[in-house]
Amino acid sequence: MATISLCMIVKNEEKVLGRCLESAAGLVDEMVIVDTGSTDATRAVALSYTDRVYDFPWRDDFAAARNFAFSKGRMEYLLWLDADDVLLPADREAFLDLKRTLSPEVDVVMLPYHSGLDAMGRPVFTCYRERLVRNLGRDLWEGAVHEAIAPFGKVIWSRAAVTHRKEGPGDPDRNLRIYEQKLARGETLSPRERFYYARELMDHQKYGLAAVQLEQFLDRGGGWIENEIEACRLLSRCRLEAGDESGALQALLDSFRYDDPRAETCCALGAYFQAREAWRRAIFWYELALTRERNDEGGGFVQPDCYGFLPCIQLCVCWDRLGRHAEAEAWNQRAGGYKPDDPSYLWNLAYFSSLS
Repeated sequence: MATISLCMIVKNEEKVLGRCLESAAGLVDEMVIVDTGSTDATRAVALSYTDRVYDFPWRDDFAAARNFAFSKGRMEYLLWLDADDVLLPADREAFLDLKRTLSPEVDVVMLPYHSGLDAMGRPVFTCYRERLVRNLGRDLWEGAVHEAIAPFGKVIWSRAAVTHRKEGPGDPDRNLRIYEQKLARGETLSPRERFYYARELMDHQKYGLAAVQLEQFLDRGGGWIENEIEACRLLSRCRLEAGDESGALQALLDSFRYDDPRAETCCALGAYFQAREAWRRAIFWYELALTRERNDEGGGFVQPDCYGFLPCIQLCVCWDRLGRHAEAEAWNQRAGGYKPDDPSYLWNLAYFSSLS
């Protein structure tokens, strides 16, 4: 059986660190916790699970901190988690199966990362991350923020998901500050960094500046295709915020230069026309979304609702606005097949009952 070191970087995570480590207990062969400057009881929590707790002075560089943590791992493979991540019971079992069957030829294991949950605990956003990597005894992480490991060697995909359960806002300005400091030093952003810099600007409602960065990211090329497609959707939102409706539509259509339509883009186009009461054009795009094949292993951020519930519930709305209540009710029933407890579906049930 493969041996695994859990290597984490933490700061002021006393409220959630125990939850994370408890979910990983019994799955890993050692735990390495690197504290980057906590002022609360984080260190005490870590020491209750492992004596391999280290200090690392924070210098606004996540890759440097993660590489230091990885350098302390002594096992064959290195696993990383954030303090507000957990492995749910079903995923613990899947992870144990992975560990029992992992071939020694494998270098990188990609695992699902559920980074947003709805009220019922279902993932709203999911993507695959390079979660388990062979211990090569050298630096693997790159990027001061939104750091990543470039996949290498033999890569496999497995089903044991990590779920992100954030508690509290943290430092909402940290990532943007790191990017702005890099630019102030005259450093050039890589395509990936520029994409994530634009996302940080959007999170701070700096839509004009974000649009400029997204346009540069797309114009200069060199980006990863899934980021380019998402950049088109983000640029559309920025242009809408600026009142540029035609530019917002064009940004969505431009995504088709990179690959076949994603369901997320189709839903964005459906929403664009729905907001303008162009019901039949909205219907076209929502129906097209339902024909798109979901590919979680493509590497992009996947919004599961776009491949089922969301287009169905919006098709219900569009057909209702056209006075076609039978069609609308049929689409609501189909939406309920995806989320039978969703408030929108339940409200629609009562609405259609009142019409009969």
